[in-house]
Formats: sequence, structure tokens, C-alpha cells
Amino acid sequence: MPKDMTMTTEPTDIFTRRESEARSYCRGIPALFTSASGSIMRDAEGREHIDFLAGCSSLNYGHNDPDMKAALVQHLMDDGIAHGLDLHTDAKARFLEAFERHILAPRGMDHRVMFTGPTGANAVEAAMKMARKATGRTNIIAFTNGFHGVTLGALAATGNGYHRGGAGMDVQGVTRLPYDGYATGVDSAALLEQMLGDASGGIDAPAAIMLETVQGEGGLNAASAEFVQRVAAIAKVHGALLIIDDIQAGCGRTGRFFSFEEMGVMPDLVPLAKSISGFGLPMAAVLVRPKHDVFGPAEHNGTFRGNTHAFVTAHVAVEKFWADDAFQTELAEKAALIERRLTELAALVPGAYLKGRGLMRGVDVGSGGLAGAICARAFENGLIIETSGNEDHVVKVLAPLTTPVALFEQGFDILLDAARDVLATTKIAAE
Repeated sequence: MPKDMTMTTEPTDIFTRRESEARSYCRGIPALFTSASGSIMRDAEGREHIDFLAGCSSLNYGHNDPDMKAALVQHLMDDGIAHGLDLHTDAKARFLEAFERHILAPRGMDHRVMFTGPTGANAVEAAMKMARKATGRTNIIAFTNGFHGVTLGALAATGNGYHRGGAGMDVQGVTRLPYDGYATGVDSAALLEQMLGDASGGIDAPAAIMLETVQGEGGLNAASAEFVQRVAAIAKVHGALLIIDDIQAGCGRTGRFFSFEEMGVMPDLVPLAKSISGFGLPMAAVLVRPKHDVFGPAEHNGTFRGNTHAFVTAHVAVEKFWADDAFQTELAEKAALIERRLTELAALVPGAYLKGRGLMRGVDVGSGGLAGAICARAFENGLIIETSGNEDHVVKVLAPLTTPVALFEQGFDILLDAARDVLATTKIAAE
């Protein structure tokens, strides 16, 4: 090997030299991270960063929760099962029992739990396939700015043209309609109802209607309860299943375990991933009403459809945070704090406004360049935060739900100072 191929002048050179151009988050957050705990990440230079990204909502309970870590370490030390396909294991049994007792039963949910490959996209793929098999139909209705993954089936339901372009081929089987509030003056639910009720409306009878109650990657657009209720009713009338993709908005992110709990609807299928393991370990599942649980053995399979280590930590997460209402009460208080501080940010930018719901919030500053500059300056000052939206125009807060109030305040102080610096620089440049 040539000598210059082995030389490294910067800790991150190896990534530039050897990692694919598909890498993403590291481009705007270029530190070399070495450890993390709670809501703090540390880099190779020993610098601490407050984390307002949380693995894109995969770390709702923070980094290295001590109770989950202890349980996982004990499992490893006891030679617990590391890989179990979909065999029965004690770890899976403990998770399912806790999930049934603390999550499903209190919410009157009779859903079964189907473990899929360990990504959100795989859970979406499984939900779409199951809906098609259960109904004998092929069409799925999805919505503008929705994001459901980038594997081919899920990608068809994803609105973002950049991501769909990565397929290198046509993606089919989905009809896309306007999300709640997408078009000024347009009642999106009424439009959906009218088109489905018209034999010449141009929409094939759907197997399912799929939506996010808050569009995580699409700009934090939050659907109203009325819209979701009307879509659920329309689905029922037309024999379609209701899929609510709670991969990013679930596991407490909007204030309750599921993002649809306050809306008076009961989805037929619920894809889950990201924070379902509690620890950031790969894990995904689809909750499915028993009458729609139509797959035969291994009809949707995958070698890693049972991550036993994730079952260990997921069991602890459910028992620790969802056995009573204390955590949910804490989340309501933190949601109010986030709204208060983001209102301060919005006040700095003419025309800016808040988006999202619960602890899945952000500010639309009207420009991807401005939002990106604010996030970049915040990173320089010790805060990890990202943008959202089709033009990256939303400054998006996805802090761990367990972030202490004082650390939340410190993070928002950094964010507001970054916004002031960028806006002052922009004003000077304009003049």
C-alpha cells in the first residue's frame, strides 16, 4: 500500500478516505465522538456537546441509561442469547410481557407484535405488505412530505423527491394526496373523501392509508386530531386499513407513548423502531390487529428479526418509564419549556413560526441556508442539532426526553446565541 494511504493527519480522515459518499449527519457534525452519557456526547478532544438530536429520536431515554446498561452487561456476562432468529427466548418473553402490561393493555390495544428486520423502513415494508395481503388490494395512500424509509416499497410512500431519486427506478403502488394543511384553503380530508367516493376520482381502492401524525423529516408538520379522525373514518368506510407510522413520533416523543393516543383513533397497523429498544440498539416491530395478522410463517422474515440484546434494554425501558404516569407528567412540563424557548427563537426571525408537537418541535425560519447556518454555529458552541423539511428550513429539536431541565435551558441558550450571531452576520453582509 502506498505510504500516503496509511498516513492520517486528522482523526476523521479515514472516513473521508474510505466511507461512502452516502454518509450524511457527519457532514454537518464533523467531530469524532468517543463517549456519551445522558444528553451529553464527548469528542476525541474531550469537548462536551449537548445532544438535541438523540440519534434522530432513537435515544429518547438518553445515551447509556445506567439501568439498561446494567441489564445488558449482566445478560452478556450470563452468556445470555445473543442471536435468536425468531426463537422463543427469555429476553423476548420479558419484553412482550412488559409491553403487554404497561403499553398495550392500558390503552385497550389488542394488537399482536410482529418483529421485523431491525430498521424502521423494514417495519413499514411489512405493514404495507400485510395490508395488501389482508385486503387483496395493492394501492396505498400516503401524503405529501411523508417520510417512511428508503427501501423500495417504503420509498414509494416517501414524499421527498431526492430520496425517491436514489432508487434508480420507478417506485409504484402509492397514491399521494395533500397532508393536513399542505395547500392553503384545501380541506385535505374532504378531498380524500371526495376522490375515493367518485368512481372517476382516479384512485384505486386502497389497501391502506398511511400517515405520520407529526412528519419528522418532512418539516415537523403536525396533523390535527380532526384530520386524523376523519382519515380513520374514511379508511373504514372504504375498507382500507389505517397505518400510523410512529417510528419517529412514538415512544414518548410527542408526550405519550404513541403519538395518536390523544386523537381518539385506533390504527390497524403501527410500525415502530428508533427508540423502541430504549438504548439505541437496532429493533423494529409492527403492531397489528389480530384479524389482519395474515402472514404465514416466515412470509416476511429476516435473519435479524429478533435482536435479543434490544429485548433486554427495551424491557427495562418499558418498566422504568411507562409503568406509571410520572414520566408522562414530566414530559408535559418539558414540552412547555421547549415551546417557551422556541417561541424566543421564532421572535428573532421575521415570519418564523413554531412547528411540531410535544417534544418533537422546531422553528420554520423560512430558509434552509439560515436554518443550516444556525445549526452549524450552535454546533461550534457545543450543541448538536439538525434541520428538517424539504428545503432544510426548520431548526428541529429532538433532545432526549430525559434531558434535565437545566441542561435543556443551557442548550437553548446556545441555540438562541447562535441564531443571534448568524442573524447579525447576515444583516452585516446584506448591508
